[in-house]
Amino acid sequence: MPLENSITIHTDGGSRGNPGPAALGVAMGTPINKGYSKYLGKKTNNEAEYDAVIFALAKLKALLGTKKCRTLKVIFKMDSDLVVQQLSNKWRIEGKTIIPLFIKIHNLRLNFGELEFQHIPREENKEADALVNQELNKHTHEEGLFNL
Repeated sequence: MPLENSITIHTDGGSRGNPGPAALGVAMGTPINKGYSKYLGKKTNNEAEYDAVIFALAKLKALLGTKKCRTLKVIFKMDSDLVVQQLSNKWRIEGKTIIPLFIKIHNLRLNFGELEFQHIPREENKEADALVNQELNKHTHEEGLFNL
């Protein structure tokens, strides 16, 4: 089945302390053109990065519906090379807390035409990074001290 369209999504996740207070940021391109953030509680940076992808896929499915998603190519742009390589099946996953998150993404993938994961420099992920920091600043007392 040919894919009719695509969407680019910038994701980021981070924690202050690793593990520590964590949040995710998701900036969706056309046709959504909206940013989302969510406080995650105590997590590692990598867990937050995975949670950002899970959040984005679930939100996209809720917004567009399963039928539309099945014809959609989703391009993830993220500044975590580790997560990109793992989700592209190039690197092994060894962390016991990451395996269940990887499985969630694997199961969500079945609702989409194609998923592609691209590593980008942090400077090109400013919108998602800003969403993470805004969310962390709402939930931590160190406002502005430790931006990710």
